[in-house]
Amino acid sequence: MNFERYAALPAPDMKGERVWPGRKLQEAPVWCSVDLRDGNQALTDPMTVEGKLEFFKLLVKMGFKEIEVGFPSASGIEFDFVRELLIRKLVPSDVRIQVLSQCREHLIRRTFEAIEGAENVIFHIYNNTSDIQRHIVYGFPDDEALDMGANAARLVKELAKEKGIDLILEYSPESFTESDPDFVRETYRRVINVWKPSKDNPMILDFPTTVENIMPNEFADRMELIARDIAEFEGITLSVHPHNDRGTAVAAAEFAMLAGAKRIEGTLFGNGERAGNCDLLNLACNLLARGIDPKLDLSDILEVRKKYESLTGMKVHERYPYAGDLVFTAFSGGHQDAINKVLEYREKEPSKIWDIPYLPIDPADIGRIYESFVRINSLSGRGGVAYVLEVYHGFKLPRDMRGEFSCIIQTISENEGEVDQERIMAEFKKNYIDKKEPYHFKSINTTDEPTAIADNFLTVATLTYSDHGVMKTATAKGNGPIDAAKTAISRELKRSLRILDYSEHALTSGSNAQAAAYIHLFDSDSGKSAYGVGVSSSTTRASIRAIFSALNRMEDSTPGTNLG
Repeated sequence: MNFERYAALPAPDMKGERVWPGRKLQEAPVWCSVDLRDGNQALTDPMTVEGKLEFFKLLVKMGFKEIEVGFPSASGIEFDFVRELLIRKLVPSDVRIQVLSQCREHLIRRTFEAIEGAENVIFHIYNNTSDIQRHIVYGFPDDEALDMGANAARLVKELAKEKGIDLILEYSPESFTESDPDFVRETYRRVINVWKPSKDNPMILDFPTTVENIMPNEFADRMELIARDIAEFEGITLSVHPHNDRGTAVAAAEFAMLAGAKRIEGTLFGNGERAGNCDLLNLACNLLARGIDPKLDLSDILEVRKKYESLTGMKVHERYPYAGDLVFTAFSGGHQDAINKVLEYREKEPSKIWDIPYLPIDPADIGRIYESFVRINSLSGRGGVAYVLEVYHGFKLPRDMRGEFSCIIQTISENEGEVDQERIMAEFKKNYIDKKEPYHFKSINTTDEPTAIADNFLTVATLTYSDHGVMKTATAKGNGPIDAAKTAISRELKRSLRILDYSEHALTSGSNAQAAAYIHLFDSDSGKSAYGVGVSSSTTRASIRAIFSALNRMEDSTPGTNLG
């Protein structure tokens, strides 16, 4: 690799000990969505006016109070959209729209034409401050470049007063991270001197990583230096606009907040030029996971994703944080087992704090559901298969039986790939519930027979069943229906059968309730054992069906095979 062609940008001189690493995030920032401008311009097929209107409504519904609606001087569609919002009075009283303009007089005047009649506006001006762009791309002398922001701020101030528009000025030094820090400081200082910010006349200083080319901690250092520099002024909000070229936009935003930034500009799902912008949903969910109110409505993130994909034509990756199809899914057997055990434990021992392994937040809090916790492939364990059966179908397999059935599913997944919950249930029925040959249980009649011991009874059970298609009857006594039925079939088949384990539970409730029974049957003569499952509205019939299920599964096994 030709690594010598590249060099890291100089790190800032902190002029003393940095404070931000020792701070903790305490509250959400002011969110500003730039989906309708920065995000929209990066689309292969930019949104129409109607599409942008739908997106604007989505952002308002989610709780955004600052929304950059466009670059009105850049195109007719951008201009028309801003006018449409204002003419149709679609901007709520508590929402400020933001418009963008370069620090050029004719563009600023055109932008004011677009916002005529507006009540709450953020007027965002910017100019490029990087050495290479000022000198090579634009050819500006340093003196002219230093005054560009101040001159633009002066014009905005005059036109706002002339037109009676209540606005907040926002200034951004484009390519900030590539610029000389002293040059940037002088530039925004001149803007501040023109605007004269106060509590009643606020302004926003926004610092973009126009191209992300420094590490998040270095960006935070720069923000801390600026926060110190502007601390003497009232009415200034420190804002950042991270891009994602290094894949660390969210980290840069979080570090910048520690360093004093109170406002974040970004987009839903990080849409934007090149690798995109800071993903505001990702950042908001990160705050939620730390117990901080994100001040955005994240309760139906899948619906937000659906509308985003529909309006932009973009797709959210399956592994995208919080919103991807697979991010709350466990394929690993160890992960599945841990999730299941802690969920079961928390049902008995509730906690106010969410502490489920491998799930940083409760998916239900952002409109996700538990169905996607477990997905089954060849690396999944017995806990995952058991979880799917319980969650989707209500079958609570005994612990030892889970390994038996998971081997069946693992064989299928090794040959066919992922196994969905419908297929798992179909295989469960095939291998257990519907296992009715060669021995098919038909009915059982029971009566109680008193013994010599007072208040003690034996159960007399008469079984009707088919043996390889031939109807037969068998009768025996036992401690109860299950023991009597086991004894009867043992005698008829001349086999030494023992019940090693038995459990049952209700599958459904109400007048049509069904019960599931599980029997672990052992044949002392052959050494074989197997689990069987029975389902019926009667727990007795369910148990007898489970015995026959286990018998039939032993018939399927090869000599010496232990299925249990």
